[in-house]
Amino acid sequence: MIQHKTIVITGASSGIGKAMLEMLADPRNDNRIVAASRSIGKLTGFGENVTLFPCDLSAPEGVDALFEKAAALFDKIDILICNAGAPYYERYDYEDWERIERIFRLNTFSPMYSYSKYLNHLNGREGRLVYTISAMGEMALPGYALYASTKFAMKGFQQAIRVESPKNLKITCVYPVSTKTNFFEVGGAGHKVEQPFPVQTAEAVAKAAIRGVERGKKQVYPCPVYLPSRFLMNLLPPVRTLYLKAQHNMLLRFLERKKNDEEE
Repeated sequence: MIQHKTIVITGASSGIGKAMLEMLADPRNDNRIVAASRSIGKLTGFGENVTLFPCDLSAPEGVDALFEKAAALFDKIDILICNAGAPYYERYDYEDWERIERIFRLNTFSPMYSYSKYLNHLNGREGRLVYTISAMGEMALPGYALYASTKFAMKGFQQAIRVESPKNLKITCVYPVSTKTNFFEVGGAGHKVEQPFPVQTAEAVAKAAIRGVERGKKQVYPCPVYLPSRFLMNLLPPVRTLYLKAQHNMLLRFLERKKNDEEE
């Protein structure tokens, strides 16, 4: 278990971020944590070693404020966990520049900007940067065109900075599959969304991510069937085609439900 570290976690109010916070904040680990989220008021019951910090991480001012807060509390951030993110579940057939920009600001611009902030904060000292990317950063699904695009961008970004970054900064990227959180409720804007197979719990993802950081892993795939499935789909393209068709049928059912809901 990670112990005696100073940690910043974004997206800490729900899902994977909250699960990681609960594990890392165990008093036996003696970690000091800044937990950041736009809706941080949902978090209660943590001791004095956890500082709750509300901020909008989709804007540079919010990221700047988070680093200023952490710098005021810690001499150094040992581990920065960039977990904040939001989905859309939709058919991408509209003209809305601001909507496109909104999801990229939180899912892509913010963690990219945080990398530079963290690098400068470390100033040659050792640190660990953790990115929660997504399995959809490697395989896009119908209904998630924009969300998957933000994650593909992060996949490419981390590949480049691994070569560019100095040796004092280590990077761990986590690729969860569909996870049992309110992610899908948010993505569907109040309409029921079926979760893609396979599905795992936020606690399983958090445990795998923390274990991966402990072991210094570069990549963490929390779902044990994901890598074999990816290999099978690459080996047998018809299997991939059938899977994507099933996901497209899910999208069509969602659009029908949404239409019916709005007509009632």
